[in-house]
Amino acid sequence: MIVGRLAPTPSGGLHLGNARTFLVAWLSARAAGGRVLLRIDDLDQARVKPGYVEQALEDLRWLGLDWDGEPLYQSRRNDAYAAVLEQLRAAGLAYPCVCSRREIELVAQAPHAGDEGPAYPGTCRNKTHHTSDRKPAWRFKVDDTRVEFDDAVHGRCEFESDDFVIFRNDGVAAYQLATVADDNFQGVTEVVRGDDLLRSTARQVLLYRALKLTPPRYLHVPLVLDDAGHRMAKRRDSTRLAALREAGVDAAKIIGALAASCGWAELGERAMPKELLKRFDLAVLPRESVRISIGA
Repeated sequence: MIVGRLAPTPSGGLHLGNARTFLVAWLSARAAGGRVLLRIDDLDQARVKPGYVEQALEDLRWLGLDWDGEPLYQSRRNDAYAAVLEQLRAAGLAYPCVCSRREIELVAQAPHAGDEGPAYPGTCRNKTHHTSDRKPAWRFKVDDTRVEFDDAVHGRCEFESDDFVIFRNDGVAAYQLATVADDNFQGVTEVVRGDDLLRSTARQVLLYRALKLTPPRYLHVPLVLDDAGHRMAKRRDSTRLAALREAGVDAAKIIGALAASCGWAELGERAMPKELLKRFDLAVLPRESVRISIGA
């Protein structure tokens, strides 16, 4: 049985791009008679904004995207992440690092395409001691830098990986480690997310292999772009779900527009997710980015 998941990040309001990815994830699991779990990616509490967890839940309910069981909150799972770190340390696959403060600060959030920064040169990899007063972060030691995996949308993917941070120096787990730990803990068998996270998937596959775990099936959805051709941002009211809801836009209109962009509805058609279950067909999903306009 397919076990999918929705994983909103409450650092801002969800937008149309998030909704499209969540719709694909929901339909992929539900159309096959599977389960859909909910995880709140509130790992980095410094970036979590008041009220956005509740708003994300309200957005999902409004769109008809339900889930099974209680939500899992990453902010309550740090002991589990620390146990995974200890497992990697014991295997000689993690080492302390005092480099790249900015990178270490950012790794609790999902690094989208273009956010990865320069490749890490391995400065701390073979050091036996550190002279810095700063508390070290922990990096995963990558020996085979070439990573290959299959994606249900993009086919065979190949990336190069350097040694990457898996635990920040303030004791917060990095996105890559936390995501692997949580997906494995919840028994997730299918991960649907934006294709700007393909490189992150390569790193997560490395962690799965190091921990002797089976990776889920991956499905990376091409992004929804704004009017300027950029990746949608949570700060824009014109694409935020809460703003559209407050403006009186019908949820069925939004779902219909999202489904039309995937090839599962006609332009202008109104529909809710349950009405689309028999139309779900991954083969017709566009393999390039799309633009969506809801209008009044």
